[in-house]
Amino acid sequence: MLSKLSDTVSLKALEVLDELSRTGSIQEAASRLNMSAPAASQQLKQLEAALGRSLVVHNRRPMELTHHGRAYLFQVSIALQHLRLGAAELLSDDQGALKSLRIGIIDDFDTDVSPQLATALADTYRPTQLSLTTATSTRIIQAIAANELDTGIAANPMELPPDVLEIPLLNDPFILAVPRGYLPEGPVRLDDLATLPFLRYDRTLALGRQVDTHLSRLRLYLNSNMALDSNQALFALIANGNGWALSTMVGYRRAQRFHDHIDIHPLPFAPFSRTISLLHHRHWAAAVASDIASMLRDILQTSVVEPAQRDCAWLGESFQLVQTQD
Repeated sequence: MLSKLSDTVSLKALEVLDELSRTGSIQEAASRLNMSAPAASQQLKQLEAALGRSLVVHNRRPMELTHHGRAYLFQVSIALQHLRLGAAELLSDDQGALKSLRIGIIDDFDTDVSPQLATALADTYRPTQLSLTTATSTRIIQAIAANELDTGIAANPMELPPDVLEIPLLNDPFILAVPRGYLPEGPVRLDDLATLPFLRYDRTLALGRQVDTHLSRLRLYLNSNMALDSNQALFALIANGNGWALSTMVGYRRAQRFHDHIDIHPLPFAPFSRTISLLHHRHWAAAVASDIASMLRDILQTSVVEPAQRDCAWLGESFQLVQTQD
């Protein structure tokens, strides 16, 4: 029986066990904890020695927890959750104590939003080691769930992981993009586009899956011989007269160098949109996430929403910040 837990069990060892349960690799667990693999392995061995039980099947790859390891992890997870929540509450009271900030952002914003956000974050959290990563929405959400990112700006999928929380920011409507001069007044129905191939986003992208889901709901079936995972490539093809596509207003704005050769119109069927949100792990500082969301709202309004509404009055209120209750 353990007489004094602090003499035999370290917090780092508990974190190693927690990460190992998710990764199955001592190397990856160590990397996530910013320590060497030998050090992580030693922490695990000391924990097993202190408890007098084997917690991991060491000769199996990927490594798995034993029956005792799974039972112990259940309690460890609860303890770590309380510790993280306590740390988050302290950070909420003192933002200056935030030592690092790992944030992901979709590449749709790499021109106008990311530079302004990086500057605002650096000014607000001066002691912070700031890491800003560009990635797809799917990857950002996965990284937040795995504690590889603290927060991120991404398009919200239909279902979020249970530990990821959302602060909605922007309603981003889908629009129709066609080569300049093709149907100057815009299509009245989909048949008006029959002489031009349909270009789709690849289904590996959340954007592509959302388009397919909406069209299927409306029983609209569009064949396409070309699927792309690059927003720029898709708009390059449209500008060259190779087809038409369904994209979003944010996606269109990112393809600014092709605007002289592209027309955009409202959809000739039931409209739909995606929500761009700030996402963060439930154990991370909610007050800091709220502050970052406030920064983003200011940036999005002045640099994205207002210019788009000036250029395309027909957008109306479909392209605007999401109203939230304070």
